[in-house]
Amino acid sequence: MRSLRDAAGRVQPEPLRRHRPDYWLLILSIALLGVGLIVVYAISPALAAAQNVSDNYFVTRQMVAIAVGALGFLVASRLPLDIWRKLAVPLLLLAAVATLLALVLPVDPRYPAHRWIRLGSFSFQSVELVKFAFLIWLAGFLAHRLSKADSKSRMAEDARKMLMPLMAALLVIGFVVAVIQSDLGSMVVIVAMLGIMAFVAGLPLRTLAVVVLAIALLGTAAVSTADYRRERLATFLNPAADCQSTGYQACQALISVGSGGMFGLGLGRSIQAYGYLPEAANDSIFAIYAEKFGFVGVAVLLALLAAFFVRLGSLAERAPDTFSRLFIVGVLTWLAIQAIINIGAMLGLLPLKGITLPLVSYGGTSVVFVMVALGIVFNMSRYTTFATAGSGVPAGQRALNRHSLDRNRYGR
Repeated sequence: MRSLRDAAGRVQPEPLRRHRPDYWLLILSIALLGVGLIVVYAISPALAAAQNVSDNYFVTRQMVAIAVGALGFLVASRLPLDIWRKLAVPLLLLAAVATLLALVLPVDPRYPAHRWIRLGSFSFQSVELVKFAFLIWLAGFLAHRLSKADSKSRMAEDARKMLMPLMAALLVIGFVVAVIQSDLGSMVVIVAMLGIMAFVAGLPLRTLAVVVLAIALLGTAAVSTADYRRERLATFLNPAADCQSTGYQACQALISVGSGGMFGLGLGRSIQAYGYLPEAANDSIFAIYAEKFGFVGVAVLLALLAAFFVRLGSLAERAPDTFSRLFIVGVLTWLAIQAIINIGAMLGLLPLKGITLPLVSYGGTSVVFVMVALGIVFNMSRYTTFATAGSGVPAGQRALNRHSLDRNRYGR
């Protein structure tokens, strides 16, 4: 990337060169959406029978969510990137309003936590908007701080100034998400986003270690003070101890995964979806997928997810500026952590957290916001550079090029 200077000798950002976007990201996203839609279609009659609705009820709603998400993807992929930085605060305010509505509106007796806005057949999970808005704000905040620093060492010196507003934001979000909404799984995702993005932005590892220790202590307190969280932890440590009560979902998930064998029972032969495995279409969809497609199908799905995450990592490495890079890193962290938690819980490797498998699970709010975020990444991929770790351009020079652009584009 060339550096341009004005008459006063100041470095000016070279105009971003628009090129073809990363269609592999789009292809992999469509493939994952297709996998999820096929599974939801296959189990829709079983789910419908339990809730006394039409056979196509669930698959139709998922198709509507994908259509809305596709529209959001298209709009996000066309909007100028600077607009998203300006929308960070309004989106946070909108997320706050949505959270308040979720707290005051009546809850579904089956899901007593105040996480959803329910108006007739319409439902909206406010924490998905919180994740999306927090991601945009955090990427903009860190990029702005980095653009003000003269060097990495200067940023390390200013770590305290950067850390205080981050911790304040995290405490507010943590109180709402983890305490009021009792959604510790989503809080883990938000904390991971903040930690990894701050590390990529240059926050000293020692400072991050102190923060992680403090969060771990708070998490331990959150688990120890809630009966149902202690039960989940005990179930994770020994799921077979009480398969008829607290360990029911964990045991049924393992039965579902094990029933698939090498090649699966087949698309239309699921047993666990008929009322045995709770949340078969969303939180437990990986177990249902394993039952239907077996070890070979699981290997294919994991390969798709791995390729998807590797693609996001490659785009982050070649991002044109710090905001874009941090945003893509945030999206990668968000989706990868959710996938790890979801799959790990279904395999008995992690406690159950009620986290969806991105792009695969049934759930309109999750699908829509993930697709909008991917639309922004797709737009950013139009301006990626080709100066990667193997290009012969030193890493320090690549960082300096980004830094020079950021100071002029975002440092005002």
